[in-house]
Amino acid sequence: MKSQLFLCFCAATVGAAVAFATLGQWFDSPALAVQRPFGNRAESVNRAAATIVEIRKSNQPNRVFSSEEQTNIGVYEQTKRSVVNIDTSTVVNLRWLGRSEEKTGSGSGWVLDKTGHIVTNYHVVAGSDIVTVTFDEGEAVPAEVIGINPQNDIAVLKVNVDAQRLFPVTIGDSKSLRVGQKIFAIGNPFGLERTMTIGIVSSLDRSLKSKSGQQMRNIVQIDAALNQGNSGGPLLDSQGDLVGMNTAIATLTGENTGVGFAIPARTILRVVPQLIEYGRFRSAWLGVDYFWKSDQGIGIAKVTPGGPADKAGLQGLEADRQVVRFGNGQTAIVPKWIKESADIILRVDQTEIESLDDFQAIVESKDPGDSIDLVVLRGGKTRPLTITLGEER
Repeated sequence: MKSQLFLCFCAATVGAAVAFATLGQWFDSPALAVQRPFGNRAESVNRAAATIVEIRKSNQPNRVFSSEEQTNIGVYEQTKRSVVNIDTSTVVNLRWLGRSEEKTGSGSGWVLDKTGHIVTNYHVVAGSDIVTVTFDEGEAVPAEVIGINPQNDIAVLKVNVDAQRLFPVTIGDSKSLRVGQKIFAIGNPFGLERTMTIGIVSSLDRSLKSKSGQQMRNIVQIDAALNQGNSGGPLLDSQGDLVGMNTAIATLTGENTGVGFAIPARTILRVVPQLIEYGRFRSAWLGVDYFWKSDQGIGIAKVTPGGPADKAGLQGLEADRQVVRFGNGQTAIVPKWIKESADIILRVDQTEIESLDDFQAIVESKDPGDSIDLVVLRGGKTRPLTITLGEER
């Protein structure tokens, strides 16, 4: 019903505009300007015609935009040629029906460099037989998937086009992001190419399961409207620099609910060079499943049993299970987490740790098999720990 009301309102508005425009043209005519037989009604029409003239003037190219509008327009104009539309096609063999069926999909991506590398989400191109990239001018070209990282939901494509047609995004530093900061998302929701939405950073250092079922860390939460097809598009700051890549929305319907997530630029910069060189990301693995934020450092919530951290003696949260009684006589066992039992990482290789992103950057700069030296706070006392890193599973 709301949609119908909205359409009716638009139709009424368009009809009124046409009527006023016609009246404006009637009174602009020298031959007819003297014909005003309607008394007060004619004066009303004159005022309406004058309003139309003012509206025409306000729509002239020399209109003045507010500083906020100028920022919005500047970000879009700076970046729109860097955003691409990605279409995929997969042939599904329906053996029980004795036939095959084509499955199609679409998403967004952005130009990394002048040599033809395109970055997008892994889930946009996963399992695809054919991938095509459509640029700003509308031409679609075939693309090859040259590197994938399901863990962080990142993929790199390669296209063979003239360098003059490629407009790389300027990559910023996601470490400077702050909650409340204004951000811009550009993508292709529902196939509508190069659509920009605006919002703020809602939270930082989120954890999120990717479509491959693996845990993504350091995720940026935003409230800019994202919908199907936005995946892989750039998240930008007010300077037009890329600070993340849009990857998911929290929704039950597949449409925007005001909760979106983006992979931070620092993760992209760590992963993408390896994808280009090796086709995969050889990530060093600490063996910590969950962290928690502390004023003193990075708290360990849960270690992977048998993983490097567990073998080195790193401790996570312990639970004191409590029985909670409800008014209806029912009971439930609810764990009360004891933070005093968990280790808090203060330093890694003599470097003070300020954020989870700092910690991940140090770990992922290592190769599997390397060792790192930690200083942890446990029970109010500091102690050193050395961990030999494994390879990300």
